[in-house]
Amino acid sequence: MSAPIAKAISFPDIVPVKTALLSVSDKSDLIPYAKTLHENGVELISTGGTFKAISDAGIPVRDVSSVTGFPEIMDGRVKTLHPSIHGALLGLRDDPEHQAAMADHGIAPIDLVVVNLYPFEKTVASGADYANCVENIDIGGPAMIRAAAKNHGYVTIVTDAADYDLVGKAIAEQGGLSLDARKSFAARAYARTARYDAAISTWFAGQLENELGTERAFGGTRHLSLRYGENPHQKAAFYLSDETRNGVATAVTLQGKELSYNNINDTDAAFELVSEFDPAETPAVAIIKHANPCGVATGSTLIEAYGKALACDPVSAFGGIVALNQTLTAEMAEHILKVFTEVIIAPQIDEAAKAVLARKPNIRVLSTGGLSNPRAVGQMIKSVSGGLLVQSRDNVCAADLTLKVVTKRAPTPEELADLRFAFTIAKHVKSNAIVYAKDRATVGIGAGQMSRVDSTRIAARKSEDAAEAMGIKHALTNGSVVASDAFFPFADGLLTAAEAGATAVIQPGGSMRDQEVIEAADGAGLAMVFTGIRHFRH
Repeated sequence: MSAPIAKAISFPDIVPVKTALLSVSDKSDLIPYAKTLHENGVELISTGGTFKAISDAGIPVRDVSSVTGFPEIMDGRVKTLHPSIHGALLGLRDDPEHQAAMADHGIAPIDLVVVNLYPFEKTVASGADYANCVENIDIGGPAMIRAAAKNHGYVTIVTDAADYDLVGKAIAEQGGLSLDARKSFAARAYARTARYDAAISTWFAGQLENELGTERAFGGTRHLSLRYGENPHQKAAFYLSDETRNGVATAVTLQGKELSYNNINDTDAAFELVSEFDPAETPAVAIIKHANPCGVATGSTLIEAYGKALACDPVSAFGGIVALNQTLTAEMAEHILKVFTEVIIAPQIDEAAKAVLARKPNIRVLSTGGLSNPRAVGQMIKSVSGGLLVQSRDNVCAADLTLKVVTKRAPTPEELADLRFAFTIAKHVKSNAIVYAKDRATVGIGAGQMSRVDSTRIAARKSEDAAEAMGIKHALTNGSVVASDAFFPFADGLLTAAEAGATAVIQPGGSMRDQEVIEAADGAGLAMVFTGIRHFRH
């Protein structure tokens, strides 16, 4: 098929809206809007349930069948896919050939199209079966939206009920919308159909267990316009996908300053980490700085867990993000307020806690309504020059792993519990990641280093600093266990951990020098287990 050749036509600024086609699944504010259009002399055409709703409200409206001369068929699957509709939308008003074709076939122009689509995303989110999901794939709606948007030189396309008042006011005051407004609505319309198709393609890929097919589409709806990105010279916005997992995207902001790009990124990291811990089994607290944990702990209470987490690195915790896996209480809020904190996020926040936090109105406080699911499937997307890197989410949990003891000494039950805890944290630390833990609390974290042995040394040094701040004469790593997100390529990193006081090690294994590392562990009296799972995080 050869590409069409554009004709040189100058579009008018204001196109009077004389006829409107309304076909909406979500009928929120439909009747007041239809009434406004009618009162401004706009002839209404509608379909199916939309026609019935407008007609039942006593507002004059024509059924689309009276325009097409053809009834709706196949349970409404076919109703607007007709030349009388698409010719009315696509015809160029200043093109003699188009006008002649419209006249010859009795096609009257349509100036305004109001369409929102079958609720495919909501249907999928509700857990509907395959047949119902397929039935909620809209065909005629996207076709009309795209046709009206293409011909925005003459047609206004509205896909969001939030725009009804703006459009109604423009018609009342100037008879129609400006060309700039029509362009803006057209751009948004194409974004809407693109997101809709992305949701469908993503769902189909999941049904076929083909998450990473040869072609994939991704979409989102802008949730927040941010002041800037990571730095003030970068533009940024926060978009919502169709995922239904609890987290920053689902959270209600109860108070505080506007969330920044970095706040959202760091808060997501904190909440994903703390969601690894079952709130029915143990309270957990994570303190995050620059997307890396600076302290994580569990305890008999949130207060105990927070104290243990804070002790790991109280200097870095200043200005950090605090995430909880249980309801935030007033008593817990009082403890958090003792340290300058940027964001607090929790599944629930009780009324007494809200009153306490209100004393510090600049602190951003988020309530998510529940924890994230660490075992959920999904995709992670990262842009690179000229492309997208897409991978499945790292949803392997330490609690589910079968650990292989590779040293002469097996870990004690206490060490084993700490090893699983430490490996859980290592999953959320930027690689190369080293995590020392004791009594289900981090006591040293080394993150994002080019050398694993450097991460091991940095974590130990930070442990010494924390101990000195608390007046303790030995490093907090003394008697701890250590987790590595990937294998130790040489024995030096493991021996550095032993020198720092670690007694047991958890690592993926898989190095060509595994036997050398195992022998070094045996020589140092360490217990070591292999997971067979790596947790790189870049």
